[in-house]
Amino acid sequence: MKKLYLLLVITLLTQALFAQRGGGRSGSARGPSTPLSPPIALREVSGIVKDTSDNTVIGAIITLKSKTDTLRTATNTDGVFVLKNVKAATFVLTISEIGFATTTRKYLNNDAVKHIVLDPIVLKPENNMLKTVNINGTPSITYKTDTVEYKASDYKVRENATVDELLKKMEGMEVGSDGTLTHQGQQVMKARLNGKDYAGGNVAQAIQTLPADIVDKIQIVDDYGDEAARTGVKDGNPQKVLNITTRADRSVGNIARLTAGEGSDSRYDDRVFGQRIDANQQIGVIANFRNTVNGVASTGLNGASNGSLGSQSSSGGSGGTTKAGGPAFNYRDDWGKKIEVNMSYTYAYNDVYSINNSVGKQYSSLGNTNFTNNSTGNNNSKTHTASFDMEYNIDSANYMRFTPTYSFSGTNSDNLSQYYQTGVINQTSLNNNGSTSSSPTYGAVLFYQHIFKKKRRNISLQLSYTHSDAQMNSMQEDSILYYRDTITTGTPFLDSLVHRVIQRGSLTNSYRASLTYVEPVGPLSQFEFNAQYIYRGYNNNAYTDNVDSLGRTFQIDSLTNVYHYSFAETRIALNYRINKPKYSLSLGVTAIPTLLQGERQGYAGTVDHSDFNLIPIFRYMYMWSRQERFSINYSGTPTEPTFNELQPFTDLTNPQNPVIGNPDLKPSFTHSINAIYNDYIANSQFNVSANVNASFVNNQVVTNNILTPTIVTKRNPTTGETLRDTSLIPYTHYTNLNGAYTVSGNYNVAKQYDDRKYNLELNGNVTYGRNIAMSNNVESFSSTWRFNERFGPRIDPNDWLEVNPYVSYNVTTSSNSLPDALDNNTKTLALSVDGKVYFLQTWMIGYSASKNYVTGISSNVTKNPFVVNAYFEKEFFKKRNGILSVQFFDILDQNNFINRVITPTGYTDTKTNALSRYVMVSFRMNLQQWSGAPKRHGKLMQRRGDGSFIE
Repeated sequence: MKKLYLLLVITLLTQALFAQRGGGRSGSARGPSTPLSPPIALREVSGIVKDTSDNTVIGAIITLKSKTDTLRTATNTDGVFVLKNVKAATFVLTISEIGFATTTRKYLNNDAVKHIVLDPIVLKPENNMLKTVNINGTPSITYKTDTVEYKASDYKVRENATVDELLKKMEGMEVGSDGTLTHQGQQVMKARLNGKDYAGGNVAQAIQTLPADIVDKIQIVDDYGDEAARTGVKDGNPQKVLNITTRADRSVGNIARLTAGEGSDSRYDDRVFGQRIDANQQIGVIANFRNTVNGVASTGLNGASNGSLGSQSSSGGSGGTTKAGGPAFNYRDDWGKKIEVNMSYTYAYNDVYSINNSVGKQYSSLGNTNFTNNSTGNNNSKTHTASFDMEYNIDSANYMRFTPTYSFSGTNSDNLSQYYQTGVINQTSLNNNGSTSSSPTYGAVLFYQHIFKKKRRNISLQLSYTHSDAQMNSMQEDSILYYRDTITTGTPFLDSLVHRVIQRGSLTNSYRASLTYVEPVGPLSQFEFNAQYIYRGYNNNAYTDNVDSLGRTFQIDSLTNVYHYSFAETRIALNYRINKPKYSLSLGVTAIPTLLQGERQGYAGTVDHSDFNLIPIFRYMYMWSRQERFSINYSGTPTEPTFNELQPFTDLTNPQNPVIGNPDLKPSFTHSINAIYNDYIANSQFNVSANVNASFVNNQVVTNNILTPTIVTKRNPTTGETLRDTSLIPYTHYTNLNGAYTVSGNYNVAKQYDDRKYNLELNGNVTYGRNIAMSNNVESFSSTWRFNERFGPRIDPNDWLEVNPYVSYNVTTSSNSLPDALDNNTKTLALSVDGKVYFLQTWMIGYSASKNYVTGISSNVTKNPFVVNAYFEKEFFKKRNGILSVQFFDILDQNNFINRVITPTGYTDTKTNALSRYVMVSFRMNLQQWSGAPKRHGKLMQRRGDGSFIE
């Protein structure tokens, strides 16, 4: 019996043992069994370290200990750490960093899991630190591969401030009074919130409406497009994009900002802003309705700072009075775990009334022509823009994105002008012109990517289509008085009347297909193949009618022009890329065959030009650290001629400037080299950034202005006699020339003292451009130098005082090889200051003043203006979120700046009505309600580097 009991016990123990080893056995004795996965020998352990404000901690020391391991590492600039080749799944982590209390945690993990991702580790501040010591382990500025990242908490702004006020305090940022944003000399073109376009990407709307206290990080991204973002294969030059990432505790809640302003001279400024944020979900509305003035001087951007040689101005505005506004809606959400959508709609109207007075000089090989142009214009436009963006994460290996867009723009304008010319050409034109235009545009982009099982191997396809149909009807009513010569100036010998109606249409269809394949050849290197086909087809037509004295119209058959042409570009690129911890290098070659074809209705000849370019692929980046980097890259792009340049036709729509197209034109090709250096020394709070861009153009399409003796006639109404004489009329021709190039350099040096209470910042731009043109079949060259230096200290010594003095010096010099051309040398010195004084807790006085000294522009059209603006504010309510403001603009009524535009064949100085002296009284209300950091299933949601949340 004892043996029987013993046998029974052994049997039961054996069954229990097999039951444990057979993990996954079903409840039924006859069910299938699945053995437990055996323990693995090595594993990877990763996690993220943050502080109590949800900021990542950089450089924290991570020590892992177990019976078989003693490993050590540190967190990177994203606060992430990775420990490889960990032998035991049960271990103890010790996390230490200066300024934080050391913490020790024990972890028990499944020994069959290859990748162990730990929950976020939060470090608490060290309690026994001296109060006067302020230690922060995270640098204010981090330079990543294509991103410059600023930590918002290091830049102090007052309560109820907007993002533009925060940006003004960041190194390398310059914010214009109109909401334009420039970073390290290059304009930022688009705005995003947590990685997705915000309100259609409008930068001004984003930075002037979003509150600063929701911002965790500001990122300036070099964006090469959606395809490059997914594949890593870059082509062409990027555009600058602003990405605003929200704080975790400001990622669930509601924001509202209401502003109502009324001023003198019928001025008004009314705004509505509301936004709901819940992790990736965003629902918002922005609306503004204003009648204000362009061109009120500010201490922001002073003229172009991006290397442009086209103009020089002492003011950031464009002049004139403007009624503008409209609503904008945005919506973003996750439709399940696999689909994310982002959509927006914007309606905008813009009504500008301007009075322009211009003087200038036009050079030619036969001599110079002086001109004066006085005009009054109204330009009323409206625009509808709608976009829909859907991302579909099909599974871990397949991704698709679909983005349809639609826009409509319509314009109604009229212009009354008097144009006087003396010199080589002597005549007066009295012009009354008007036009209406409309341009509906729609299109879509489809992107698909497949990721193979082999790491980094992927293939993607992108298809896009755009359709645009631009129509314009214009009325031309000109009275032209001719003069025999300079001796008889003031006595016209003949005149001419032109009264026409012109209808133009331009239908454009664009297609693009792109295939990209990436094949890894090693742990750190890969081959990249990209093939693109780009096609743009243009259908153009122009019809001209004469209008007689009774208002009847008669079509002028000789001026009818129907022309179709297309430009096809193929790009085949093969590239080898290596990514190492310190540097990345791309080397390859791109073949670019192009085909330009066209024909005019009723014209026997056709256009059929093929071309071929073989260009290198070269991108190199070296990163000494996350705070110091250098990069250089080359790109090349062809550009087809326009309709007016290519048409095999003499366009006499404007009899004072006939245009003769050249069907033998070739596409131009631009070579660009761009180099960037950035360095931020965190311990010294010192930042230096510089970039140099050089571009060279082959086969540039240039104008050849030929002064042609032309017979002009007039019939004597009394005798019926026809009078004839000749006058010089400029005929515009086009040709291809080589020799144009531009070299531009920007730099920024910034140094902060005493926890950013004192900020010294120096920005500068140096640009040299060599342009080429023709006059009467004679080649001419123009050279332009531009130096623009801007020094702007920011002084915030305490909570009640802000003083921001500012000085800028702008020099533009140009010369021209034509014998009678004059050298230009203009200089503008601006001494400015703006600031705020807070007193009695809820009161504030703000001011801005700018004295400009301008030389090199004729004294009869300019003076040295002194523009002063001031305002008072009073805060109400417990949260001080109700603000009454009284603003005084252009107190001295001196805002009459001159805008100089320099071309290869002359220059123009323009003064525009500002009407900028007025008073505005406004009240704004700021409302916010937050619910804390977003959670799913009781746990805090993890985030990607762009701020988006992982569902």
